[in-house]
Amino acid sequence: MVPILPDLQAALLCDDVRQENNGKFILIGLFDTIFAPQWPLRYPRLFVVTRWCSGSGQFTQRTRFLRPDQKTPVVETRPIPFQMNEPETLVTNIEAFFNLDFLSAGTHWIEILIENQMKIRFPLRVAAMPQQATPPAAPG
Repeated sequence: MVPILPDLQAALLCDDVRQENNGKFILIGLFDTIFAPQWPLRYPRLFVVTRWCSGSGQFTQRTRFLRPDQKTPVVETRPIPFQMNEPETLVTNIEAFFNLDFLSAGTHWIEILIENQMKIRFPLRVAAMPQQATPPAAPG
């Protein structure tokens, strides 16, 4: 059988993932921006969830985070092999990332690759924590 490269149905960044007894996944805290009080920032934990559909064959997924220069990796995962026996098969991959080092503010990039071909690239903004507005002084 000739492999059919799957489509990427979804790629999401979140704080946590849980699985119910019935097999359904619960994604907690979807986000696209990390706020930092200072630099460098060591971000303790995040997850990337991907969902593949409409493919058939044996495949390998990789995920990489790039610094704002769009070349230097923050992290790149080992290949994740997965099998799709028929086009109706759905595959959900969950990757956990711990202690990611962000050296400065700026738009970082997350890339999802299948068979070493980029399937999607999306931004992760890393920004300074917003300043709290100082309330006006009471008239006196």
